[in-house]
Amino acid sequence: MTHETGKKIFQNTSEYVLGRRGVKLRVAFAQTHPQYGEVDENLERTLSILERSRADLIVFPEMCLTGYNFESRRKLLEISEEIPGKATEEWTEVCREENKYLVAGVSEREGRRLYNSAVLVGPNGLIGKYRKTHLFHREKELFLPGDTGFRVFDLGSVRVGLMICFDWIFPEAARTLALKGADLIAHPANLVLPYCQGAMITRSIENRIYTVTANRIGREGSLEFTGMSQITSPKGEILARASREREEVREVKIDPREARDKKITDNNDVLKDRRPEFYEV
Repeated sequence: MTHETGKKIFQNTSEYVLGRRGVKLRVAFAQTHPQYGEVDENLERTLSILERSRADLIVFPEMCLTGYNFESRRKLLEISEEIPGKATEEWTEVCREENKYLVAGVSEREGRRLYNSAVLVGPNGLIGKYRKTHLFHREKELFLPGDTGFRVFDLGSVRVGLMICFDWIFPEAARTLALKGADLIAHPANLVLPYCQGAMITRSIENRIYTVTANRIGREGSLEFTGMSQITSPKGEILARASREREEVREVKIDPREARDKKITDNNDVLKDRRPEFYEV
């Protein structure tokens, strides 16, 4: 099966390994420009990128199949799909052929209910989903608040936690995933505020964790998306960052064990030094 991208958007792969030998894997973000309401076209685009990417795990933006800025809940309901559904089945087919994993943001329909969700798909099919906990602005008119809680999935060599876009502004989201054992946070996003990319560096540092933020580009109505998708290290280094205005796929090789070392100094551990008994309000 071959899917055409139509554009050259892949960048040279860089390698980031912090001194230790061991199992490494290649992770990537796909910064795309979903076409509003064009589900089949957008799905084909993701399949093409997935097929061509050398990454073991690739993260796509929030609502990457439908577009984002819907005025009508009825219209969004018409083009949203159940999970599992057509998209997860087609992603599974490529993941099985290429032995890789995908995280993507989708508009999920469950009966008449809508959720802003992210799915994790691998060679054996749908592994799990997460429904967005913190809805942003007009999303509250379209979606129900997520009911899954923050979830971490063990893929063998890496433990992946999921959060979506506006979850970034609540430090409890990333901290919960870290406490549940995530090595990496996959973060599909449709960012319009200018602060997230910097805040995700802080999330990496305060949890000693990798993050992959996959943002989109373009405009929809009054919204302009900020691009600048990025991958950050447990020490807060920017391992890869996209431009503001171009579709890009960036790939980085990481060692997940670096996210399991929570020591700041010989005497300090970012999780063990917490004193939650004093955090109560």
